[in-house]
Amino acid sequence: MIFGVHPIEEALKRGTPIDKVLVQQGLQLVQLRELRKALEQEGVPVQMVPREKLDRLCKGKHQGLIAFVSAVDFQPLEEILNRVWESGKDPFFLILDRVTDVRNFGAICRTAVCAGLDAVIIPSRGAAQIGGDAIKTSAGALLNLPVCRSENLKSTIELLKTSGIRIVAITEKADGHLFNTPIEGPVCLILGSEEDGISQEYLRRSDLKLAIPMHGSTGSLNVSVAAALALYEVLRQRQKPVK
Repeated sequence: MIFGVHPIEEALKRGTPIDKVLVQQGLQLVQLRELRKALEQEGVPVQMVPREKLDRLCKGKHQGLIAFVSAVDFQPLEEILNRVWESGKDPFFLILDRVTDVRNFGAICRTAVCAGLDAVIIPSRGAAQIGGDAIKTSAGALLNLPVCRSENLKSTIELLKTSGIRIVAITEKADGHLFNTPIEGPVCLILGSEEDGISQEYLRRSDLKLAIPMHGSTGSLNVSVAAALALYEVLRQRQKPVK
């Protein structure tokens, strides 16, 4: 964590990746307006919170602001897209819509690296904090996986689609089954939160909706398990049959 206006300003100037910033409600600082503008330009989420929350996090003088430094360096999606296309392989991406549990996020990233994912895309707000716990849960895999932070997932989905990448939503609100549907070529999977799944606006923008077959009384899988099944089904279909 970084505390105070000037240290946060310096971190931005140095290009330090910041996960989010907590600002005390009602805080009136001359420098705050410019700082918030700089944070918005970098796509860093800013959350207004009671002073009591900041006091619990930092017993010292926090000046009404606390920034959480990200453990990974977020990468621009456009650069990764160009790099993957130039390599001659079919792009393989994953969007996580409001997956906030750090352990789930870390487990998904560990599987993603093993499955050969090119990048995981998360929203700038409503995503798991990428810190030491996430890296530990991923068994260090997060350090080897490009992470893109999107200020607007709708725009990101449209960018992927115009780049020739098919958007495949993994959702129980689908007629097609994951294991008997061809998932070929460039693809980006979407998985949503365990509370309410994928947002309707992203479901509408998906090219294909697929469900994981379920039996018994339990209605859904843990999102990290669902991600593992979906990622490896894509990988399985991409593998040439063993003779």
